[in-house]
Amino acid sequence: MKRVDRSKLAHGVTPASRERRQRHARGFTLIELMIAITLLAVVAVLSWRGLDQIVRGRQVVTAVMANERVIAQAFDQIGSDVRAAAQDDDAGGNAVVIGNGILEIVRYLDMPDQPPRYQLIQYVVQDRQLFRWASPPLATIGALQAARGGQHADGGGGWSRVALIHGIDAMQSSAWVDPSGWTANQAALRTATARAQDALTNPLTNGVPLFRVVTGVRVNVSFGDTGSRPQSFERLYLVGQ
Repeated sequence: MKRVDRSKLAHGVTPASRERRQRHARGFTLIELMIAITLLAVVAVLSWRGLDQIVRGRQVVTAVMANERVIAQAFDQIGSDVRAAAQDDDAGGNAVVIGNGILEIVRYLDMPDQPPRYQLIQYVVQDRQLFRWASPPLATIGALQAARGGQHADGGGGWSRVALIHGIDAMQSSAWVDPSGWTANQAALRTATARAQDALTNPLTNGVPLFRVVTGVRVNVSFGDTGSRPQSFERLYLVGQ
């Protein structure tokens, strides 16, 4: 009959339990460690890619919001100039000149303690930038006509220049002319102005001031690549209002 060590039984230690403890004490095998490290590496790579996409997406959104804010400020400036546009008879012709890549406005300029003056404003796209050129105050129609025929590329003559939008692809302006509607053809504006001047000389009109040939302006700008597809922005304005 097999003898049993009663002291071992008293402490709850048996040969079988000792063998199980020794087996658990051996820890992880090399294969198990390699599998665990591989899984951790995969999780780290996936986490890094997800974080990288979040950062890139945030950068794109930030850039788009910044560009939209800049464009909104430029549109506000254009609107301020259009609302202050002079009457065609005061401007000695079209107070608003439209075209591809250019918008010209003859506006009234109120200065403290001085009679109203004119100011010639030109929005021009150069080197993928939208510039606002502003002439000095002009006291007479003759000075206005001279400013229209002059060159301001060197910034001389008191002209000021401000870059409003960078990275712009194109700007297109069009005018609303009754009754034909929207047009981007400056020749059509000249024809409408001549027709209005003929009506002005008609005795039946009683010499009333020349009405505005252009009553609305539409400006469209195409903005450059910001990490996503290029965007187009458009704004409509009432002239003199």
